[in-house]
Amino acid sequence: MVEPSAAGRAGSSGHLPTGPSVARRAGRRVLIAGALLFALVAGAACSDDPDPGPAPSATAPSAAPSAGATGTPLPAGAPVRNPFGAHWDFSRHDQFVPYLEKLTGSTTYHELSWCDIEKTQGSPDFSAVDQIAERSRKLGITLHLKIRTGVCWATGGTAKFTRGQANKTESAMPTDLAAYQNFVRTLVQRYAPYGVGEYAVENEVNAQQYWAGSPEDYRRLVTAAAEAIRSADPKAKVVDSGMSSVAYGMGVADRLLRAGQPDQAVAAYQAYFQRRIGTRGRLIPAVNDPAALRTALDNAQNSRNLAYLAVTEKLLDDRVVDVRQLHFYEHFSGVPALLDYLRAQTPAGVPVQAWEVGQFWKDGDDDAAARGDEMVKVVSLLVAGGIHEVLWLPLAYNPNNRAGAEVRYGLLDPDGTQRQAGAMMAALAAAARDATVEPVNGKGLTGVAFRRGAESTLVVWSTSPGTVSLPATAGVSGGPVGADPTARTGALPIGPSPVLVRASGDPAAVLAPIR
Repeated sequence: MVEPSAAGRAGSSGHLPTGPSVARRAGRRVLIAGALLFALVAGAACSDDPDPGPAPSATAPSAAPSAGATGTPLPAGAPVRNPFGAHWDFSRHDQFVPYLEKLTGSTTYHELSWCDIEKTQGSPDFSAVDQIAERSRKLGITLHLKIRTGVCWATGGTAKFTRGQANKTESAMPTDLAAYQNFVRTLVQRYAPYGVGEYAVENEVNAQQYWAGSPEDYRRLVTAAAEAIRSADPKAKVVDSGMSSVAYGMGVADRLLRAGQPDQAVAAYQAYFQRRIGTRGRLIPAVNDPAALRTALDNAQNSRNLAYLAVTEKLLDDRVVDVRQLHFYEHFSGVPALLDYLRAQTPAGVPVQAWEVGQFWKDGDDDAAARGDEMVKVVSLLVAGGIHEVLWLPLAYNPNNRAGAEVRYGLLDPDGTQRQAGAMMAALAAAARDATVEPVNGKGLTGVAFRRGAESTLVVWSTSPGTVSLPATAGVSGGPVGADPTARTGALPIGPSPVLVRASGDPAAVLAPIR
């Protein structure tokens, strides 16, 4: 069947399913955060010091769903004309403009740091961010800003981690929170006229190379930033730092373990991390049973991951933060369990936005068609699940990156030439712009449907290795995603590769002829 509409435009409001009260969730997170914070402060660098955590919740989550399952969509935030966007290297802006014009109506973000903007105390230079804000506005793409501190005179101390050509460092706690708030207020007042309305505080604080403080420091920083942001622009939204894709996977498995579902926890871990096993040594080990999973979750980094997830969710429960930020770089089969986690662990009414989505695949294959198919499945499942801002990262990879290889797959070649995956993303954007969104899950198919006026555009694929046949119907056109759909004179076969179907009528009516 085709499930009920996600209620309105790609950014309209929805409701989470009935579950534990916010108070119960908050209480559980305080326990989790407290136990994990103690482990970190008291020397959780020793991964031999397991933390059993609180007892399983009385309200156990459902088993990890199948790869094609869709549940009640997550609630969305402010309306977005086009849910499919990208994050790009603004220094290569001119090369990317022809493609970015195809993503108009979407969102993107830019990361800045106080230390970079105000290298000398009292002499901030916003010119680079001004240019980015103006260029985004010209493209019709809404800009979000991610505010980091960095390490400099404003924080004291010396950076331990330096990354990339821009020499980015971790962030540290400001020595003067009032001065930090003044910087944040100035920033918000400057960019509200450019249409910036969302501000994330820091980036992936679960990683030491991004955050040098403690979870409690992070909570204090976000609370101070939120106060400054709202005082400068009462309409602005505060966004969390975005836990890493790996941290979310650990959270998915940990939640199922704590709920007394060890087999489902192991299955979810294996699906989520199928391309990551061994890429970070003992941090993402092979897991074949619940005992091995518990050992994996108890190491120092994964204890840190869970601690920062708990603190983030407490900030969401307390409404210090308005929007949850998702990062996801895994196989599409990990999406359903992730959505299930987000529904259970996000307060009712709080939207989730995916500011970083991509394919992390060390030594991955170079099959352009397979890469494009997987991209379509990931972003379609996320949007069908109610996440209405999905930003692919990177738009085009940088061949001069530290890894020396394309570990994260781009939609474009480095010079801006559109790849097959890029054509597919552009087709999704064209179908979704100013449309309503509905999940598709039935008739042996899964995917997403977009409705605009009397016309529906479906992006669907078979949930099994076999083929589903859509009988020839007047007015139906279809074909591979990324190619112009052609009128059908015969049945349309729909296999494991996504297919775009366009027809008059609602999505259920379009698929009704399938028996």
